[in-house]
Order: sequence, then structure tokens, then C-alpha cells
Amino acid sequence: MENGSNWWNEAIGYIIYPESFKDGNGDGIGDLRGIIEKLDYLKELGVNLLWICPIFASPMDDNGYDVSDYYHINPRFGTDEDFIVLLKEAHQRNIRIVMDLVLNHTSDEHPWFQRALHDENAPEHDYYIFKKGRYVDGKLMPPTNWSSFFTSSVWERVPGTDEFYFHTFSRKMPDVNWNNPSLRKEYFKIANYWVEKGVDGFRLDAVAHLGKDLSWSDSTLPVGKDGTVLDTSKFSNRPEVFSYLKELRASFLGKPVLLIGEVGGEIQPEQGRLLADREKGTLNLLFNFDTVWNNGNFGSIGKKDEEIKTDVLLLKHNFMRWYEACHENCDMPLYWCNHDHPRVLSQYGSLKYRNESAKMLANTLLFFYGTPFLHYGEEIGLANLLEAPLESFTMDVGTKDSLSSFRREGYSDQEILNFFRRAARMNGRSIMQWNHDENAGFSKTLPRMPLGFDYKEGFDVQDEMEDPYSILNFYQYAINLRRDPFINDLVLRAPLEIVDWNHPDVLSYLHRGNDTRLMVISNFRPYEVYFTFDYQIADILLQNYDGVILKDHVFTLRPFETLLLRLR
Repeated sequence: MENGSNWWNEAIGYIIYPESFKDGNGDGIGDLRGIIEKLDYLKELGVNLLWICPIFASPMDDNGYDVSDYYHINPRFGTDEDFIVLLKEAHQRNIRIVMDLVLNHTSDEHPWFQRALHDENAPEHDYYIFKKGRYVDGKLMPPTNWSSFFTSSVWERVPGTDEFYFHTFSRKMPDVNWNNPSLRKEYFKIANYWVEKGVDGFRLDAVAHLGKDLSWSDSTLPVGKDGTVLDTSKFSNRPEVFSYLKELRASFLGKPVLLIGEVGGEIQPEQGRLLADREKGTLNLLFNFDTVWNNGNFGSIGKKDEEIKTDVLLLKHNFMRWYEACHENCDMPLYWCNHDHPRVLSQYGSLKYRNESAKMLANTLLFFYGTPFLHYGEEIGLANLLEAPLESFTMDVGTKDSLSSFRREGYSDQEILNFFRRAARMNGRSIMQWNHDENAGFSKTLPRMPLGFDYKEGFDVQDEMEDPYSILNFYQYAINLRRDPFINDLVLRAPLEIVDWNHPDVLSYLHRGNDTRLMVISNFRPYEVYFTFDYQIADILLQNYDGVILKDHVFTLRPFETLLLRLR
């Protein structure tokens, strides 16, 4: 299998949440054997790059993002040998594997932290961030007023002492101290261990948070009722991250290891360009979340469902501000969502127009600039967990913390449930639906993770394979069209421009090649809209309705209608 430079430019990525993808041993939990079992399906779909969410040993406080041993596979997912088999079988099918590597924190059960906690003279004590608290009116308080993403304070007191340790996320996930060179060398050794095993790259989780404001001063932003404030400038996308990642890149000694950074929603394109510059950067691709929540859904606990509406103007702006700032110097990923977000069909699509909107979202994404990443189940039109009870969502530690907070704020459990069904990240971790048999063909045992309500209605792999007009077959055709070398080169090299910036309902863009122009037109609404069209069509390469309604240079676009056109 060739492993030349920039191979990701010809890849179609696919995101697998292993616990929910396929159960290979019948215990109700997805695993590596299940992924191996479905490699032929993935190859036939057309994907050739798998990002697998965390599979390292973990107590699973945060679904594997709390790592207790970086050198071994979590037994719930299989054995170390199973992973080697997965690498071998995937590579035989020309599918590359990217592991999810958590660099910002470990589990509090990791041996490093246990030694740090019990011996302040141990080298591992400086692998983490410990600070003395401060006394205010005789009461011991945390060192700063910073808030974490999961709980109120980023600080957790060490029992029986006046010391606190730092955690950006769960209190069971203490941040490591990247300011310590010895800690950095440990992570470089871990990464290279897996590269030697055959891993093709890493998705670097929460990499935006490796640098901290070492002044450890209070935020001056307005504080909440609990006296804390979420000031991401204190621990997100700080300048130190660049130098840390430069050292990580150098540790691979020139090997073409794909590094994908998760940099969150606070980074600006200009900062991203520095990190992912093809010549001077340290990352090959970076995930921001700017195009994920463009419907007002994020933090929308007080809103009604009907208030959630895709802001097409904002989508255009966010896609293009990254393209315009970065494309000349950087490769970029394309995605609608991942395991931390609701299902894109429920975000920007429609259950009423499920077939049409799922195909529209595929066509819109696949032919934009960048390397596409599909979230598992996207290709069969998986939706949010609209019938799941409250306990299905609180399996996730972040959502569980939110539940307590919302209750304190006075929201009823029904209001909270409605919000979770719309916006919680457990929606993106639901069981993959393989057929309409018991448990959707995922397992012969009742799955631990939540299962959608619609697998018996034909929204599964087996039924959609047999339907030539299904969402799955549309995805397969679209993926193979995108992988065509001529189309892929046009998408990545030809200038990209938005057609009609001011249209509030239609996202349309044009790749202006020397000999060929490629155009996408997508209606994001569940009703007909009109779109002015001043071009000549040479060929319709993809569409989700029969025929077109075009008269006097105006398209009548039906609900969620999409077109991929080759222009004269």
C-alpha cells in the first residue's frame, strides 16, 4: 500500500464510534472484531480512511477519552492482537487507520496520576498541574475563577490537602502538563509506538487545550452565579500549542504520519493556517466546529423546536472564510458532525424529507474543498434519538453534568429531555443500523448504547442496499464520483466561489476549472424556493429528484433538492 506524502487529499474519511458500530462477540458492545467484519462494506461504500474513536484502556468515565494505559487496547473493544489484525485487514483493502490520541489529559486512574497524587516528589507530579488554593475570608478556594467545560471549576481539591489539580473536562480527567519536556517525550514515545505497529495517523483530541495561561490569573470576564467563568483564552489555542506540535511532528523523523488536530470552535482561520501550513505547519488537517451548529441549536435549552432553523447565510460565511484564508497554504477536512454532535440529518435536514435531505447534505459536503469525513450512519440517514428516555442521554458524563445544572436553573425534566433529543451528543453515538432484525443487526444481545426507533422502517444498510434509489446508494455513487481523479483534482485545485451569497435558502458553489466548471445547488428548506441560474448545463452528474424545473433562467427547487452540474 503506497504511503506517499499528502495521501489524505485522495481520501474519503469515515468516523467510527467503536462501541456503537458493530458487536463482533455478542456482548452488546461494539468492538474491533465488529469493525473487521464490516471492512468489505466500508470498501464498497468507497471510504478509504477510518478515524476510530478512542480504543485505549480506560475506565470509560468519558467513553474512552479518559485513558488509563496508552499502550494497550481497552478489553471491552478487544485485544492488542485484534487491533493488529484490523490494521492488516484494512491495509489489504487500501483503507488507512487513524487512531484517536488523547493528548490533553489522562484518566485519574492512569499510573502517572496515581503516583503524582500520592507522592509530590515523584517525577509524575509535574506531569500534571497542581496548584495551592487560596484562602478568602478563611475559606479555602480554588487557585483561579476559571470554569471547565463539564463542571463549574477547572480545579478539583486533592483530599486532605490545600492543593488542587486542573481539569479542562471531567474531574476524573486531569490535564497533563505540556510545559514539562519529560511529559512531552512520553507522548512522543506513545505515538511512535503505534506508528511502528502500522497506524497511519492520529486525530489529536482536544489539542487546542495543550497550552495554558501560566500566569494563573483570574479571568476578568463576568463570572456566573457559582463565581466561575468559562474563559477559553486561558486554555485554548494558545501560542505554545504550535511549538508542542512541532516537536511531535519532528519525532516521526519524516514519516508521512497524518496528524488531524481538534481545535474547537474558538480558533480563527489565520491561526489554523499557521498550524496546518503545508510547508511550515505541524498538522495536516484541523477540525474546527464552525459549520456544525449553524442553526441556533447549541445551548438552546430555552428554545422551542420550531425556533431551530438552518442559517444558510452563516453556513456560506463559515465554509468560505476558512477556504479563503487557508486553501492556498493548507489542506482542510470537510464534515457535518462527529461523535460530539447531533446527527446532521436532524440538524440541517428533515425527517419528513429524509431521503431528499440526506442526499442533499451528501452532495453539498462531498464536492466542497477538502477531505470529506462522514460520521458512521450518515450514509443511511440516521437521525437523532427522538424516542429515547432521559437516561439514554445521561450515559454521557458531559450531558449528565448538564442535567444537574439545568435542574438547578429550574427547567423541567421534559424541557431538558426535549433539548437533549435535539442537541445532546449521545445522538451521534447511537447504534449503527445494519438490518431490520432484532437490535438492528448490531448484536444478538441488547446493546448498551441507545438504538434509534426507525431501523424497522427500512433505514438500515441491508434494506438500503436493495433499493437503487436509497440514501446509501446515493452516497456510494457520490463518493465514487468524488474519488474520480479528474473530479477530485478539480475540487481541490480549481478556484471555488459561492454563487449568490445573499440567497437565504440555497447554498450553491462553483469550481471554475480551465476546461470544466462544476456547480452544486442545494435547497436547505422543506419547501419550494426559487434560484436564479445564468449558466448552461452540459450534464447533470447527481440529483435527488427526477428531472429539473428550470424556466427563464430560474430554478424551482423542490424541498431539499440538490444538483451537481457540469457546466458548458
